[in-house]
Amino acid sequence: MFNLLKNKRSMQLVGVSLLALSLAACGGEKASNEQAEKQTTNTEQADATTRTLTDAMGNEVAIPAEPKRVLATYLEDNLVALGIKPIAQWSVKDGASIQGYLQGELEGIPTIPHDLPFEAVQEAAPDLIIMDSASMVEGGKYDQYSKIAPTYVIGKEVNNDWRDELLRVGEIFDKKEEAQKVLDQYDTKALEAKNTIEKEVGNPSVAAIWLVGGKFFIVSETLSSGAVMYGDLGLKVPDVVKEISASATGNWSAISLEKLVELDSDYLFLIDSDKESGSTALSDALWNIVPAVKAGNVYEFSPDESWLYTGAIANSQMIDNILKSIVK
Repeated sequence: MFNLLKNKRSMQLVGVSLLALSLAACGGEKASNEQAEKQTTNTEQADATTRTLTDAMGNEVAIPAEPKRVLATYLEDNLVALGIKPIAQWSVKDGASIQGYLQGELEGIPTIPHDLPFEAVQEAAPDLIIMDSASMVEGGKYDQYSKIAPTYVIGKEVNNDWRDELLRVGEIFDKKEEAQKVLDQYDTKALEAKNTIEKEVGNPSVAAIWLVGGKFFIVSETLSSGAVMYGDLGLKVPDVVKEISASATGNWSAISLEKLVELDSDYLFLIDSDKESGSTALSDALWNIVPAVKAGNVYEFSPDESWLYTGAIANSQMIDNILKSIVK
């Protein structure tokens, strides 16, 4: 009897042990499953809050799904075109010079120095930084900026194609369709303006001149307002513009008054940054014998207008100004 009871108790102990092991195994499996599910959830949440894009420099950038504090110096035109407001806008000399033509949309937006000092960027506390060109992050600057916020570089060149820039900005914000719509609307407007000019004026030659600091500069054939006048509107390129553009290194190139006298343009668009300072350049006798000046076909604009910039909004405003000037 004793042996029977002993064996029975042993069997009970074995049973209890097996039950305990079974429960432990189930508990372990459950914990393992819960941990796996948690890891999957965390991964899905991370995927839902960021998108990884490769920028022009080959950097893989984790873009916030819904960035709230965007800093995109020199790209404000693209942001505004897509209905996005940056947390700061670039400026020169503590806000003395800003993109005046965008102030209807950027009024009240704080300014930041155009060279983006690290301290100023940190203070702005962006959750996404978009750089216009590789030159803005050279010399180890990219690592510094990317420690502040995810940093995406749009292009390698200082003067990137503005259409491509807009599409890239659209991709960053998952608004590529909206960006393409902006481009289509602009191209339609440019074509209509081109047809209107041809119908009303023919194919006149034009040039854009910038007066600043008592010196004259002429726009390049394929950049800034040159791309609008000669590329989008098909207006005739003066020989002087072709000559200077052949060796140009930027949007605007210095031109002497003596060379301006040779400028064979029917119409001249003058951006006068010296109006308030009272420069005497426009009183010079040589200025008065420039062909378009002599014919009374000079149309003056302030630097607050869009002539010194580029982008869907800037270019669209230029087209409006050109039409108002030469189509009566």
